[in-house]
Amino acid sequence: MNKFKIMLSGLFKYKTLLRELVVRDIKIRYRRSVLGLLWTVLNPILMMTVMTIVFSNLFRFDIENFPVYFFTANILFSFVVEATTNCLYGITGNASLIKKIYIPKYLFPVSKVLSSVVNLFFSFIAMLVVMVATKAPFHGTMILTPLVIFYTILFTTGLGLILSVAVVFFRDVAHLYGVVTMAWMYLTPIFYPTSLLEEKMSFVLTFNPAYHFIEYFREIVLYNQMPTLGANITCFLIGSITLIIGLIFFYKNQDKFILYI
Repeated sequence: MNKFKIMLSGLFKYKTLLRELVVRDIKIRYRRSVLGLLWTVLNPILMMTVMTIVFSNLFRFDIENFPVYFFTANILFSFVVEATTNCLYGITGNASLIKKIYIPKYLFPVSKVLSSVVNLFFSFIAMLVVMVATKAPFHGTMILTPLVIFYTILFTTGLGLILSVAVVFFRDVAHLYGVVTMAWMYLTPIFYPTSLLEEKMSFVLTFNPAYHFIEYFREIVLYNQMPTLGANITCFLIGSITLIIGLIFFYKNQDKFILYI
C-alpha cells in the first residue's frame, strides 16, 4: 500500500512530465501519418468489417449483432495488448534519459498505458458509430463503462510494469510476448461464441483476465444487464492484485536497471 501511495504522489508531482511523455508517444506513433489520430477510429472499424465478413458469412457463427459483439471485446483486448506491448520497452527505450537525470522510472511504462488509453477512447467512439449504423440499442447500463475501463487499466498497468522490468533483464521476453498475445487472443471469445470454450475448456475462461473484463463490458453494452457484485469484485481483484504485484516487482528491481540498460 505504501508503494501505491508513493506512485500516486509521484504521478501528481510529475504530472507535467507524464503528460509530455504521453504526448510524445502519440506524436511518434502517428508521425508522418496523413490521417493521424483518425486511424484510432478507422482501424477498429476496418477490423470489425473484415471480421464480420469472415465470421458472420464464412464460418457462420450465429451471434446476434456480431459487429457490436466483436467490438466490445476487441477494443478492450486491443488496449491491453497495445499498452503492454509498448510497456516492453518502457525502460530500455528511455535508457539515455534515465542515465542522465532522476525521474521516477515507473513514469515510462505508465505513460505507455495512458497513451493507449487515448486510443481506447477513440475506439470507443468508433464502437458508438457502429452501434448507430447497425441500429443497436443504447442501454442505460452503459453508464458503467468507465468502471470496467478502470478495472482494465489497473490490470494493464500492473502487467505493463512487470513486462517493462522483465525486458530489462531478459530481452527475449519481448519476442516471446508476441506469441503469448496471439495465443491469448485465440483463447479469448472475441470473435467466436463463449459457448465454444464453455463446453470443453471452461477453465480457460476462469483463468483468463481479459474474458472477465470483456464479459462485463458485453453485459452492459449488449445485454442490458447490471453486472453482479461478484463480477465487480472479480474484475476489481484481478486489476488491483496485478497492479500491486507489478508495483512490488518494479520497486524491488528498479535500482538494478542502470546495470543492464
